[in-house]
Amino acid sequence: MATRGKSARGRKRKPDADLEAAAVEEKKEKLEDEEDEGKGQRLRVLLNPQKPRRNSFEITLVEEGNEIVLWTGIKKGPPRKLKFPEPSEVVSALTEALKSG
Repeated sequence: MATRGKSARGRKRKPDADLEAAAVEEKKEKLEDEEDEGKGQRLRVLLNPQKPRRNSFEITLVEEGNEIVLWTGIKKGPPRKLKFPEPSEVVSALTEALKSG
């Protein structure tokens, strides 16, 4: 195989300053939006206060001594993937429980 000379090598392109500045501004706006979203009510999350059940997943909302089961996979499955919730299901159940409670 023939070797190429140094002149045949590719050169790196430098990004335009305008494109780089626009990307930085876009990132700043995105960070500001994320900060605004995070200024809601905070929930304290306890992970497994007791020994968890095997091969299953449960989410419970405890509010002033009342326990509300948001999602349980104990009676679901097989297959195993049915025992674990989709995040959207959990969020909708949580918002509904907080509105009613």
